[in-house]
Amino acid sequence: MDADDNLPRRKDDTLAALVVQDLDPLSIAELEARVTALEGEIARVRRHIDKAVRHRDSADALFRR
Repeated sequence: MDADDNLPRRKDDTLAALVVQDLDPLSIAELEARVTALEGEIARVRRHIDKAVRHRDSADALFRR
């Protein structure tokens, strides 16, 4: 269990709202568009993670000298 699990969720937590949204009213085209948008967001987050890791590695290398 993560320490953050005990904290109340933010009211504007879009990820929490996204995962509980009812998908039944959406058409196949809307669902496919949603998947495309989510895949794009996943790629964007992965790029950000890679950038953060590279930045952290650079900082670690600088301060190890």
